[in-house]
Amino acid sequence: MRISMAVLICAGVLVAPACASRTRRTSTTSRAHHAHRASYTHRRAHRLHGQQSIDPERVTQIQQALIRAHYLTGDPSGKWDETTIAAMQKYQADQGWQTKLMPDSRALKKLGLGPDYSNALNAKNSNFAPPPSDNTIPSSQDAGFAAASGVNQ
Repeated sequence: MRISMAVLICAGVLVAPACASRTRRTSTTSRAHHAHRASYTHRRAHRLHGQQSIDPERVTQIQQALIRAHYLTGDPSGKWDETTIAAMQKYQADQGWQTKLMPDSRALKKLGLGPDYSNALNAKNSNFAPPPSDNTIPSSQDAGFAAASGVNQ
């Protein structure tokens, strides 16, 4: 009896894998996770970064500068149109700079549209007090400086 029971168990163990289906089953949670992950990466890929367009006021300034430099004719419109793009590309090409990125920072600076440093700490005509004159330095301190530097007075 024991032997026949052992044979039946062994036969069941050997026959069960042969009768099992070969389809792969995934849980619904893993499918949902995969679908969520795919939609998330897809959504991230289309997110735009950085400045998408030039402010119309800035475009007007650029157009005015290009008109002064004789690269553009007419009145400034404030629209970054094909005529303005072509004028900027021509200006940058004439300077030997790239023409793909618009507008180039070097071109803006050369057109007089760079950053305004008039209120900077080291700007000309600042209202800071001038350094003290030589006669306000105490003689003992002045002698110490001369001795330390090795200069004979």
